[in-house]
Parts: sequence; structure tokens; C-alpha cells
Amino acid sequence: MVPIRPSEWPLRNAPNGIPRAWPVYRYKICKGKGITSGLPVARELTDPATILLAFSRGVCNMRAKWYHSRVSDSACVPGAATAVPTAAVPTTTVPSRHSVLVRVTHWITTLCFLALLVSGAEIVISHPRFYWGETGNDLTPTLFKLPIPASRNFVPSGYGYVLPDQNGWSRYLHFQSAWVVVFTGLLYVVVGLMNGHLRKNLFPGGADLSWRALSTSIASHLRFERPSEAEAWSYNVLQRLSYLFVIFVLFPFVIWTGLAMSPAFVSAFPATVNVLGGQQSARTLHFFVSLSLVLFLLVHVVMVWLAGLWNRMRAMITGRVAKPVERI
Repeated sequence: MVPIRPSEWPLRNAPNGIPRAWPVYRYKICKGKGITSGLPVARELTDPATILLAFSRGVCNMRAKWYHSRVSDSACVPGAATAVPTAAVPTTTVPSRHSVLVRVTHWITTLCFLALLVSGAEIVISHPRFYWGETGNDLTPTLFKLPIPASRNFVPSGYGYVLPDQNGWSRYLHFQSAWVVVFTGLLYVVVGLMNGHLRKNLFPGGADLSWRALSTSIASHLRFERPSEAEAWSYNVLQRLSYLFVIFVLFPFVIWTGLAMSPAFVSAFPATVNVLGGQQSARTLHFFVSLSLVLFLLVHVVMVWLAGLWNRMRAMITGRVAKPVERI
């Protein structure tokens, strides 16, 4: 069988020898036949030679497509990924704002502080009178007293009723939460000194302690200005100083005054309470230091709210911030 030239296809398939117009590209020779081909064919091919030639061309096209799909990634026939080299897209890794140590110790301290606050309030309600010196009771003059009803009927409070006495469970919860805070704080300080967290993130530099930097930061806080995105990655000078004061002054002092009220601890280390002026003096100082910590907590929550509550909460839970910015 002699193959025909493509230029003769319309003449061979045209009825009465009248050439048809060149058809569009189709992939079926005959309707319903299912034979694929990339050749221009007429609507209906009836010549056996034309059908055989179109069929062989279609098979060759199918084999060529299968071959190139198999070797497109080889060295012989480069594929789309290797034929045109593309520039490497730089990937940016967002650093973690807070380490795992900071996040874990922060939330443990938060839970323990809330437990200490609730249980401490119950302990104060049992005897809302404060003294100075070694001894003090309901028969001795007070340094000051809180204008609230007591939970014990023998404590003179000026009210004709008493509150429910919750002194038992509150003391157990207070002591247990206090010891958890002690060990959590020791872990934070020791690891923070070893890995440089305190030096890099809390200790202010020489330029930050200048009067101009301090006055600018104080003025912006007094105006309740929203912090910039750069402050999401680093603490300002007021934050650094306040955190250092809480970590190294208020927390150690509240632990010291709390232990000074323990008879077992005082019997082993009597000098710790003698320096404070007595157990009742330690109790009064413990109350004021606790109020200072509560005030710090309120200011801290307000500043977090103004700076963006959900972004700051996300950073303290996951360690990431919503919008990565360049670290300053």
C-alpha cells in the first residue's frame, strides 16, 4: 500500500472531486471511533489508506508523548523544572519571640499568682487587722485595719456579722502555690543567666538609661500611646526596669516576708525576722508587697491590652507574633 501525501487528503475524500476546505484540528477520525490523532482530518474518512495512515500517526504520537513523559526529568530531555533554571526564592524564617522557658514559667507563675491572690485574700479576711512588732492580736492596738467584716466572730471589725471562714483550704493552697513559684522563679533565673536571656532581653544598655530615653518612654506611656511593631520583638526601657524590679526585688521580698511568718523557719533562721522587726511587721510588709505585685499585674494587663491583646497572647502561647518585623 502506497501512502498518500497530506496535500491529497482533501481531494481523495471530497465527493465528486470537489475539494473541501481544510478542516480544523480534531482528535477523532470518525465519530464514535475513539482513534486519537493530531492530524488535520475531514469530518468523515472513508478511504482505507487514509484511515490506516492516520491511525499509525496517532499511535506514534501517543508513544512519543509517553516517552517524553518518562524522560522529561532526565539529562537527555530536560523537563520544565530543569530546562529553564529559575532563581532560588529566598525563604524567611520568623524567629521566636519568647523561648519555651519564658512561656512555660510565665504561665505557671500566672496560675500560681492567681491562686496566691485568692487564698491570700481569704487569709486576710480571717483577721483584717495589721500590727507592727513581734506580737499582735485582737486585744492589742493596730497599726491599721481594713474596713471589711472578718470571718471569725472574736475579731472586732465593727460589723454585726461574720463571713464564712475559709482559712483552712486557703492556707494549704497559699503555701503550695508559693513553693511552686519559688522553684519556677529559680529555674527561670538560673537558665536565663546561663543562656543569656536576662542579659539580652532584660538588662538595659547604657543608651537606654539616659535621661532622654527614660523621659521619652515615660511620656509615651503617660499618653497611652500604642507601642510600635518593633516593640513586639524587644522590651522598652521601662519594661526592662519594671521586670527586673519585680523579679529581683518584689518577688524575693514577698517570699522572705512570707517565710518570716513561719514559726518553723524563724526557729531555724531567727535573724530573717529580727531584721524585719518581728513577725507582725513581716506580715504587714508582706501585705504591702503583695499589693505592689497586684498593681504591677493590673498595669501589665492594661499595657498588653493597649499593645494588642491577641497578638501579645499569641506570642506568649506559641512564641510567634502576627506580623514579623525586623529585630531592632
